[in-house]
Amino acid sequence: MKPWKTLATDGKFKLRQREREFMVLSEGKILMSSLQHGSEPELVRIGCARVDFDKPKIMVGGLGFGFILRAALDIAPDLAKVIVSEPSKTVVEWNMGPLASLNGRALDDERVIVEVGDVQRVLSKHRKGFDVILLDIDNGPFAVDLDDDYSVYSIGGLSSVRASLRSGGRLAVLSAGTHPGFNKRLTEVGFTASVQYASDGASLVFIGDVA
Repeated sequence: MKPWKTLATDGKFKLRQREREFMVLSEGKILMSSLQHGSEPELVRIGCARVDFDKPKIMVGGLGFGFILRAALDIAPDLAKVIVSEPSKTVVEWNMGPLASLNGRALDDERVIVEVGDVQRVLSKHRKGFDVILLDIDNGPFAVDLDDDYSVYSIGGLSSVRASLRSGGRLAVLSAGTHPGFNKRLTEVGFTASVQYASDGASLVFIGDVA
């Protein structure tokens, strides 16, 4: 087996490649691997299930390797707009460079607009602007403290999400596991909450619907 090759470094982050696998490390620890995916199309399918018109506006929170964005573009109509919120400029640059082959050069699609910055800041610019919001951040609410006001999964963060969705809109959150009380939290900020298992049986999609 070939050794790992470091393709790029930015502060504590490193992008490495070995044959067809890519890996991002943070301070020596694996942050994400291109082989550890598969639920992204399910998140998009479930999230976009209520879209039945020609010009939806979709937000993808967290670019990563671009798998969710690719899946969204594959089902979105030609007149859709897909806003990508990614905190790291470096991740965006990597997706335009060495990672582009993983997602079919998704960032080149004319339907895509990239906004570099914190998800909540981006949401604040699009009040009642989205039909669908797809989130895959921090491995879902299972991995974070829901009382952290800086988290998009907090009451304040979810309130911002709710305010950014139009009537009939949907929030879909990919999670590595369940979290007690998260559906209750969705309900508290005005969503109709539910959960679906992804087809791989290993991931959950939390759903928040707007009437």
